[in-house]
Amino acid sequence: MKLLRGFLWLLAFQLLGHAAVELLSLPVSHAMAGLLLLLAWLLVKRRLNESVATASQALIPLLAMLIMPGVVGVFFVIDEFAGHWTAIMLALVVGTFLSVLTTLLLMRRFMPREAADTDTRDRQL
Repeated sequence: MKLLRGFLWLLAFQLLGHAAVELLSLPVSHAMAGLLLLLAWLLVKRRLNESVATASQALIPLLAMLIMPGVVGVFFVIDEFAGHWTAIMLALVVGTFLSVLTTLLLMRRFMPREAADTDTRDRQL
């Protein structure tokens, strides 16, 4: 039941993001607006809802599959990229680096100290 409740919370924020983008004509994807609203809600509450955490953990293994439609979509507009490969490659490399760096910094900031120490000890063995 906790998993279903978490998915409903995530779906509600996605729908709120969709409504906000449509009503305010924002130049942001509906899903991203929903995630930003979820982030704002979590920052205001100052604690993570257990059902949202459960649903989020269930989605992590599916992350590559969730990204795949965008990657496949590039195949259909490949002709529009002609002459822009340098900029595209630079954006991909810099974007990937910044994404990994941001993830590392957030993980180090919010990961409990004892879990981080255990993880470091496991790697040394």
